[in-house]
Amino acid sequence: MMTILESKTIGLLRDFPELITVTEECREDFYKIVMITRGLGILAVGTNTYYIDTPMIVFIHPSDIIAWKQLSDGHEGYTCLFRKDLLDRHTVLKTTIEKYLLFKGDANNIIRLSPADIRVLNGIFFNMEQEERLGYRLNEDAIQTYLQLLMIQSARISDCKAADHVADEYKPVHEFFHLLEKETANVNYTNPIARKTAKEFAASLHMHPNYLNTLLKKHTGQNVSTHIRNRLLEEAKVLLLQTDWTLQEIGYSIGFAEQPNFSLFFKKNTGITPAEFRRRAGVSN
Repeated sequence: MMTILESKTIGLLRDFPELITVTEECREDFYKIVMITRGLGILAVGTNTYYIDTPMIVFIHPSDIIAWKQLSDGHEGYTCLFRKDLLDRHTVLKTTIEKYLLFKGDANNIIRLSPADIRVLNGIFFNMEQEERLGYRLNEDAIQTYLQLLMIQSARISDCKAADHVADEYKPVHEFFHLLEKETANVNYTNPIARKTAKEFAASLHMHPNYLNTLLKKHTGQNVSTHIRNRLLEEAKVLLLQTDWTLQEIGYSIGFAEQPNFSLFFKKNTGITPAEFRRRAGVSN
């Protein structure tokens, strides 16, 4: 029986949330490996932030807080999570982790990949995914062996390819996305969003709105208002599909005092009203 995780261990990158912040409870339990073979994104690991524009593999220690923001469509790759107690059951795996220091949290944990590297690592991830999906006998033994092989191959690659640390100029961009997620996380009609304009976000980051806009346009191709609008739309769609709140309550949660204004905002950006969006999804309010 598979005992590495209570849920899925190996997955395709398209299953990775569009914007993820790993909580204190979760981060203490899991080692994480993320391989990005296609797409653009921002990855924060601990206090370091990286702009991902080429294929990379990332090794993340349980003590590291991570955040991931994708900046393009069509992401490809794999994710893998395994509990710390797996090391207690497989001491050779623990020894491998200690030997190659890929989870140490410095420049060694983010490795740029060539097309040849991707082919090799894709094969290892695919075999792990098959072991988990098909539930073969001794599949945990097999998966931990593949994990060792993944680390050995990555250590080979890292001898000649190091990832570039993000420039200081990019830090405000990461701070903006972190603040945007913090602002929209767990909103409801008793705790509505407090900031929703470019000026308000820039003030919170202690910079001029024009400067923040310039940075975002340079690194993401979109301005502050577009990112805020898209995030509010995402949150509105989630609330429409996953709650039975009224349109007034949902609109108020994301910063609209009047329900008609929320409906106009939603229709302008999606082509349909919030009520129609719910109907098409088969949700009744």
